[in-house]
Amino acid sequence: MSLKGELNTMALSDILQWVSQGRKTGTLHISRGAVEKRISFARGSIHSSWSNDPRESLGQFLVRERLVTEEQLFRTLLRQETEGRPLGALFVEHGLLKDEDLLRMLIHKAEETIYDLFHWMEGQFEFKDGEIHREAPFPVELDVTSVIMEGIRRIDEWERMRGVIPSTESTFKAMGQPEDPVDHEVLLLCSEGKGVTEIAFAVRRTVFDTTVMLYEMHRRGLIQVEHPGTSTDSMETVVRIQRGLDAASKSMESGDFDTALKSYEGVLKLDPLNQHAKKGLVISIDGRGRTRSLRLVRRDKIPRILVSLVELTKEKFDPREGFVLSRINGEWDVQSILKICPMPEDEAMLIFSRLVERNVIEFV
Repeated sequence: MSLKGELNTMALSDILQWVSQGRKTGTLHISRGAVEKRISFARGSIHSSWSNDPRESLGQFLVRERLVTEEQLFRTLLRQETEGRPLGALFVEHGLLKDEDLLRMLIHKAEETIYDLFHWMEGQFEFKDGEIHREAPFPVELDVTSVIMEGIRRIDEWERMRGVIPSTESTFKAMGQPEDPVDHEVLLLCSEGKGVTEIAFAVRRTVFDTTVMLYEMHRRGLIQVEHPGTSTDSMETVVRIQRGLDAASKSMESGDFDTALKSYEGVLKLDPLNQHAKKGLVISIDGRGRTRSLRLVRRDKIPRILVSLVELTKEKFDPREGFVLSRINGEWDVQSILKICPMPEDEAMLIFSRLVERNVIEFV
């Protein structure tokens, strides 16, 4: 038996209970905007998960937890392309990861993918009875009731943290000295005026995880809220995305490509995977005569930074541009950098083209 509907009419906890109590085997598909997630079940227990959010890929979890390096991830992804085998199995086979560490991270990945869904107030879902991805070499076995209880606890914790960090747009002032490398990275991002969402992208964590981290740093006196930002819920975000798309479309019709480009970039800051905005971005760039620079980005070329470190620090780069720049080492070509980017390839390619246009990088 299949089940289909909207999250605003049937809560995620009710859907999970329905699957668990019926001891069903199948896959739950959930989407909101351009974000898609899948949860597979075997006899009512969670078996595996999948998400097209780049920060929720296994490779990014492993790098974030410092179990593998970016270079190891890159090389293993190359093997995966050639051999067509699961990423985790390749890490274990080549001695880069232990079985128990992989299983622990797969469980953590599945949990985080699901916990994030508890914050979705709208979206579409469909449970496809009998559909399950059995190719997972290390299937997880998660108890649905425990997952529901933790999801609800996180919602309560989120409300408590909002008393200190009221918005995903809140920015912070660095106050104390870092106690570990993570503190140092986050304090640097705070000093650059980054908001919660931007920090989350830079540290490869969900907005919830990042808020927990910032809340704890606030408790330890390392940061204080500088600008609270505008408190928004998911529905307000959806409205802002739609307004941005409408404004961009009108600008395109009038031939104002500069304004259209800014509107599309604004949408992508809210929803980095929005396909309409990404397509509009390409069209608006083409309208401004930037197609040539985009064509210059060849995957087999090695990017090189043209400006000095002092000049680089004076430039204003968003978190995605900063990530790409930080991976330019004079040895890796564009394809190599694309392999380790926690973002879709077409988005990264556009970033390369913008950096070329700004005379920040060249290709050799």
